[in-house]
Amino acid sequence: MIVIPMAGASSRFTRAGYPVPKWQLPLHGRPLLDWSLSTFAASYDSEPFLLLYRDAEGTHDFVRARVEALGIVDARLLPVPSETRGQADTVAIGLAAAGVDDAEPLTIFNIDTIRLGYVPDPLTDRCDGLVECFRGDGDHWSFVRPLDGDGADERRAAEVTEKVRISDLCSSGLYYFRDTATFRGAFREEEAAPTTTELYVAPLYQRLIDGGRDVRYSVVDPADLVFSGTPAEYEAATTDSRLAPSLPAG
Repeated sequence: MIVIPMAGASSRFTRAGYPVPKWQLPLHGRPLLDWSLSTFAASYDSEPFLLLYRDAEGTHDFVRARVEALGIVDARLLPVPSETRGQADTVAIGLAAAGVDDAEPLTIFNIDTIRLGYVPDPLTDRCDGLVECFRGDGDHWSFVRPLDGDGADERRAAEVTEKVRISDLCSSGLYYFRDTATFRGAFREEEAAPTTTELYVAPLYQRLIDGGRDVRYSVVDPADLVFSGTPAEYEAATTDSRLAPSLPAG
């Protein structure tokens, strides 16, 4: 299952004067939501999607229309009735409300990211969780520190943090868990004793590592990523030539 949590308040965009949530903003002739979902275009007819959004007037109809336009076959749309405690909390609420089975593999994707040329990493068949990363600057990401002495083909994570720069491996916003049970178990631990001010996804991987579970990472080219989480990033995306020709009409 591919889970798209999009229940944030978009407060930076509201303060900047944008009239709608960021994922509804136009980008090269399509809503930004279309571009984020296009990351998984190859899975539209084979994977279930779960989209989680704030329960506001007109939102459900908007999301439904975009899902239908893109041709996603199995899309479960769930409004979140109130502000959550963070992205991991949003996902946990959605999984429970949708009755997702513990055995279901889980990919969580940040609505602020557009991923060009995505294919699942083969290591997902060999691990309990995987964080997709790129090499970047700044302190506002989730970060992965590789296991010392690990081979290039193994890519084991020794540590995963939220907004604490322990390496130059920054999360792209794509997170994989072997199954929903693995996510739920780590979430319960983090919920009981939070390590950050919000319930983020990244600290769940540290819970897995601390419990002896196998967490890996992948590294993608920054050229395959377009971010839109801030007004400045969104405005840059509106002139990004990588996007203009790449999404079919719909």
